[in-house]
Amino acid sequence: MNTYRTSEIANLTGLHPNTIRLYEEIGFLTKPRRLPNGYRVYTDLHLGQVRLIRLALRAEVLQNGLRKQAVAIIRLCAERHFSEAQKQAQAYLEMIDRETGFAWQAIRSVETILLNKEPADSPPQTRSQAASLLGITVDTLRNWELNGLLTVRRMQNGYRVYDAHDLQRLSVIRTLRTANYSLSSILRLMNNLSCTQSPGVAETLDTPGENEEIVSVCDHLLASLSALRADALEICKQIPALEKLATLH
Repeated sequence: MNTYRTSEIANLTGLHPNTIRLYEEIGFLTKPRRLPNGYRVYTDLHLGQVRLIRLALRAEVLQNGLRKQAVAIIRLCAERHFSEAQKQAQAYLEMIDRETGFAWQAIRSVETILLNKEPADSPPQTRSQAASLLGITVDTLRNWELNGLLTVRRMQNGYRVYDAHDLQRLSVIRTLRTANYSLSSILRLMNNLSCTQSPGVAETLDTPGENEEIVSVCDHLLASLSALRADALEICKQIPALEKLATLH
């Protein structure tokens, strides 16, 4: 089996030597043996572990325990519990599929809501009444308004009043936020609703505009989840290879 110095592992993986040492300190790497002078001696097992770490941690989607699960897989590989690591990798894949299902379910729900161009008449609601009806807090509703997702008319006394169209729009927002779509992607969709030839809901939510200077993972959630799934499949392939290297270590 090949052996490597810290700097060589760092060069091969595009990391700083201090990062390699940190991975060892926090239990992401199997402890390497040391020479009498204290220098670490890494092997192909460590090189494979670092590559798996980079793959697992490059994920942008962190919601609902996904990052925690990725870290658990890394630690199990470092401890050379490869059978359990493979089980957790399969569970990780299932978690990603579940999040993807939630994301698409939200899109289908929104499409159903938007099919009703003229929502049923309902009496005007105050802010607290609208929040209660939607199952959200008044602060959440206020935040959505401050971020431009909704413009609400005011009564003569200055109080906001929410009509049936406002409640429909709020239902769309709540559905998408529950599925972890970003405020920016939802605003993009809200702005496109009035366009006669706007893209579909999924395309709009997943395609940041050219004028969006800062784009987060949830601004293109579907694409990010797809990339995460590809990484998870690769992790599942790498674990048996690490186990084979461990027998030579």
